[in-house]
Amino acid sequence: MTVHIHRDSWGIPTLSADSARELAYAQGRLAAQDRAWQLEMEHRRLRGTCAAVLGPPALDWDVLVRRAQLAQTARRCLLALDDATRDWVTAYTDGVNSALPEAARSAPEFAATGAVPGRWQPWVPLGVWLATHLFFAGLPAKLWRAEVTQRLGPEAVAWFTAGTPGTAGSNGWLLTGERTATGAALLAGDPHRYAEDPGCYQQIRLVCPEFDVLGFAVPGVPGLPHFGHAGTVAWAITHAMADYQDLYRERLRRTDDGVEALGPDGWEPAGHGVETVTVAGAAPVTIDVWETERGPVLFGGPEDAEAFSLRHVPRVTARLGFAALPRLLRARTVADVDAACEDWVEPVNVLLAADAEGGTLHRVAGRVPVRDPENRLRPVPAWDARYAWRPDAYEPTPRAEVTDGLAVMANERGLAAPLGVEFLPGHQHRRITELLRPRRDWTADEMARVHGDTRSGGAPAVLDQLADRAGPAGPAGPAGLEGLSPAARALAGRLLAWDRRMDADSHDAAAYAALRAACARRLATHPAFAPLATLSTEPLGAHPDAPASPAGRPGPRCPAPLRPWLELRPRIAFALETLLTPGVVPGLDPAALVREALEEVANEGAEQGTWGERHRLALWRPLPSTGGPALDVPLAGDHDCVWAAGSVPGVTDTSTRCPVARHVWDLGDRARSRWVVPLGAQGTADHPHHHDQTPHWAAGRLLPVETDPARLTHEASLAVGQHTAAPRTPAYARDVPGFGTVSLVPVDPVADLALLHGWVTEERAAFWGMVGAEPIEVLEIYEYLDALPTHHSYLVHRDGVPVGLFQTYDPAADEVGAHYPVAPGDLGVHLLLAPPRGPLRRGFTGGLIPCLVEFVFADPRVRRIVAEPDLGNGPAVERALRTGLVLGPVIELPDKRARLAFLTREATRKPDAAARERGPAARG
Repeated sequence: MTVHIHRDSWGIPTLSADSARELAYAQGRLAAQDRAWQLEMEHRRLRGTCAAVLGPPALDWDVLVRRAQLAQTARRCLLALDDATRDWVTAYTDGVNSALPEAARSAPEFAATGAVPGRWQPWVPLGVWLATHLFFAGLPAKLWRAEVTQRLGPEAVAWFTAGTPGTAGSNGWLLTGERTATGAALLAGDPHRYAEDPGCYQQIRLVCPEFDVLGFAVPGVPGLPHFGHAGTVAWAITHAMADYQDLYRERLRRTDDGVEALGPDGWEPAGHGVETVTVAGAAPVTIDVWETERGPVLFGGPEDAEAFSLRHVPRVTARLGFAALPRLLRARTVADVDAACEDWVEPVNVLLAADAEGGTLHRVAGRVPVRDPENRLRPVPAWDARYAWRPDAYEPTPRAEVTDGLAVMANERGLAAPLGVEFLPGHQHRRITELLRPRRDWTADEMARVHGDTRSGGAPAVLDQLADRAGPAGPAGPAGLEGLSPAARALAGRLLAWDRRMDADSHDAAAYAALRAACARRLATHPAFAPLATLSTEPLGAHPDAPASPAGRPGPRCPAPLRPWLELRPRIAFALETLLTPGVVPGLDPAALVREALEEVANEGAEQGTWGERHRLALWRPLPSTGGPALDVPLAGDHDCVWAAGSVPGVTDTSTRCPVARHVWDLGDRARSRWVVPLGAQGTADHPHHHDQTPHWAAGRLLPVETDPARLTHEASLAVGQHTAAPRTPAYARDVPGFGTVSLVPVDPVADLALLHGWVTEERAAFWGMVGAEPIEVLEIYEYLDALPTHHSYLVHRDGVPVGLFQTYDPAADEVGAHYPVAPGDLGVHLLLAPPRGPLRRGFTGGLIPCLVEFVFADPRVRRIVAEPDLGNGPAVERALRTGLVLGPVIELPDKRARLAFLTREATRKPDAAARERGPAARG
């Protein structure tokens, strides 16, 4: 069976295959080929290993994500998936692994850092999803509200409810056939996220006999979860701004048995682990990882007045919503999309969909737990049962009919209002509606006018402070602004006459931005906000109602990745409209502040130049030193425009958040659809398709979606097996006369999990130390071993049937090495034989053990085998003696008393070694 790869003139791929599983494999393979370094960084961001290649600047993220235990949560969610979806995700990661090592050789970042691409386990796409959306529910805002309440009082919280630099947003709109020239629906929009290189979306088309879908993929995740056009149905989402994660205030204490947390029923044991974070160019850092009954502790510990734990649905239920992804690909109608979204968990989205038969859908998708309303506002005490989640209870997800042929979604307090706290002010929603409502003959090509609208929704909050005092205009500007210099009066006149469009070539837009920034800076120094000025760098205040809080213990410091949400100046920048409302901030005269800011700007000449000269695209690259184009692109728009290239007034005019994709899905003819991204299809900076779409995106233009096969270029055909999986190659195989074929295959922790768990948790395997372990625990252990260069695990097969588990390790990298003098060439081994199938048969170990010995000594570096059988495991000790191992001292390991035993290479050449092995068999 064959997968075909075609590309259009922009390098955008079309993949075609004979089955959905093969297509998932091809999608993973292509993602690795086109975005190798991006996939590697997503993998590291999930596992908390970025600092190993990026150095100390990445350490804080690594610590946070390890304490959040996202990798373990992803493993749990994978195990809970239905078999078909898990198999589909596995095919995707098989594809990634098939191409990533080779693709890494041409990505300069790998050479620059010395990074070796990690092997993707099937749970990694789920973990990428979790890490990407960790802060989408506004979790850090709860810390901000708690501190504002303590420092300024509860009434001040309402001053800051208009978003932050971290607010994830989007625009989306649906026009039914009654409002289009063709009579078929149009679905358009643009997600707003941080501007990254490579981009966070990948244009792609996926074709197999079951479906033919194009849209935006998330590199590292199979399918098209957010934006897709399946020919007869299309869908798009925006962030619902719902609150579905909670922070709990925890009291932790150390005891002789470990760590306890204070819960509603008193002190209870808390899970505890220790992890070591590798840091390039610095010493490794050891961290504590705790988990209470509420969830993983993100920061703080027993030595702090309080700690803060995270509770979110995937951790509680082992459900992430990935079952929806293949169902979306197979959708044919809005009813199919609706049914698929019943599986959605997080992030919680508002969704619009339309189909070729005139059907429409407008709903919220995701899981919001039922709990006390206070949980949504701020961290709540873990010891109070009032704030516990209701078991398996979720809020109803609102939905609405599409009326008058038009529906708009833009993160406003609309459909999702019952589920959230902070929403955007609604400027984009109102403006899009205002633009679309007058007409009933819209076409796909005309949607770019809406995407690119630059009208500022927030400008009146500043400029009305001038207009309120301005009389009739005179030669030097408006009257009524007494006391201002002529230059300030002239500037006021310009701004009041300005059309309020943030166009890149506009001098007046630049002048307004300068005035707005001056207002924000002045507000930040107002005495009313002084208690918040250093909030992001100070220990969080311990709450006075925390019980048994030892005197003098400070609160924990907020982790660095969360501090931007606690910075005062960005908070003020996005709350200007509220803060400049007369009477809101005690002791503030908004009009006077704006006049002072106006004078400052006019006297300093800060209003000169165009908006595009100061409003540039600022891309985030995880490794800037590897170069890449500067892409110093002048941008129109701003955070309060439909063209949402956001700046942070008073902090920076550059744009770090922007529309990271734009689309128009035409339900009448998919070939009339349009799309564009800020950069291009490829992730390597020197590739021709790395940023070839940038000029079109920056100018507000859309590119045609190419569906004509005659206009596509064939790139490659890939022959794949029926199942497309890449089974691990046997490390050893030998035909033993009269016994059968013995082979050793490296353990695949996910694929072999059921077998491993069944073996190692039996009482007969107590010496293995995993009796009673859950599948997730066994998976974590063998994934950990799989990632170590010093430890290896193999399934032993006889004639293709698994009959044992064989593990090797470097004693110097294992606790065993601390109990004897490790010699060069030592290699440790463990052997667990599977439960016998049927009666015991003589000669089993006689046929098997020599093969294992031969395998070990095939490596010329190995001089001696080291075993440490449990003293309580008599058969293992006897087997060691029969094999020719020489017994050494008894050692005390944490989980057993063991007897060291050694077999040298020279001893295997003695005739009596084989003779001893032909003694009585230990098992059949």
